[in-house]
Amino acid sequence: MNIALIGATGFVGSAILPELLGRGHQVTVLARNPAKLAAQPGLSIVKADVMDAAQVAQAVAGHEAVISAYNPGWSEPQIHDLFLQGSQAILDGVKQSSVKRLLVVGGAGSLYVAPGVQLVDTPGFPAEYKQGALAAREFLTRLQAESSLDWSFVSPPIALAPGERTGQYRLGADDLLPGQDDQPAGISVADLAVAIVDEIEQPRHLQRRFTVAR
Repeated sequence: MNIALIGATGFVGSAILPELLGRGHQVTVLARNPAKLAAQPGLSIVKADVMDAAQVAQAVAGHEAVISAYNPGWSEPQIHDLFLQGSQAILDGVKQSSVKRLLVVGGAGSLYVAPGVQLVDTPGFPAEYKQGALAAREFLTRLQAESSLDWSFVSPPIALAPGERTGQYRLGADDLLPGQDDQPAGISVADLAVAIVDEIEQPRHLQRRFTVAR
């Protein structure tokens, strides 16, 4: 497939890129600083500012799918506003481009831990991640009102970390997947990338959120 990837230099995006290329897909990466990415077979790099919907539209036009792993960074003081601004520009740009398939990498905060209770609203939710989690939840709500795109939104589990690629994972919907031995469920970022590319190749969650864990 011919796939556009946003956020390829970030934690999740940098795992998605080799997964896509390793499966033989042609990948166009949108980057503000193309020098951060090394040339390799199957990869095209386009200079684009994802805060500008028109630049996004021009860069992704003609692709079969767009994957957005956009995140301004958890240490960014304005993460809430920047996440929403960038995510909305990406959404608007994809719609303008006439590409129908969009997969967005979100967070665990909007997963339900009890009826009517989302993780981000629990007392123990880490303060340093709260504003980003709230922004991701708000953007999911916007996506859920979007009927013109074949969108998917993936929420990783609480424990997302570097680790080996096993190719194995469990799928869930809107509820936080249970862990074992009183520990939260987790997944390696490499296996999260496997699940994301699997969803692009064989869509099972069109216009829906899903979650994954080992």
